[in-house]
Amino acid sequence: MTTKRILVVEDEGQIGLALHMILSERDLELDYVNSLLSAEEYLEKKAPSVVILDNKLPDGYGVDFISYIRKKYPAIKIIMISGFDSARDVALENGADIFLEKPFSMNKVNEAIDSVLASS
Repeated sequence: MTTKRILVVEDEGQIGLALHMILSERDLELDYVNSLLSAEEYLEKKAPSVVILDNKLPDGYGVDFISYIRKKYPAIKIIMISGFDSARDVALENGADIFLEKPFSMNKVNEAIDSVLASS
C-alpha cells in the first residue's frame, strides 16, 4: 500500500503543529504550506490524497479555494477547518468533503482522515 500524502494549508503555527502531532503517528506523508498561493504552487507539482484547508489565510479564504481544487483536481479530498462554524455551509456547498470546527480533537481529525481516505 502506498503512503497517502496530506497537504495542510494553515497559517497558524500552533494548529499546524497540533495536526502534525496527531497525523505523524499514522503512515501518512505530511506537507505544509501557509497560503493559498503556496497551495496552488504545491498542487501543480504534487498530488496529495487529501488537503486539510484552513479558511482564513493571509491571501484569501479557503472556502473560495475549494472550488479551484474541485475543478482542477477533482480526485483530491478536502477537509475544511475553521474557527467559525458559519463557514460550514459555504465550505460544504463549495465541495468540501468534511468540515471541522476549531478547536478540534485528535479523534475528530483521525475520523475525518479515515472517512475521506476510505472513500478515495
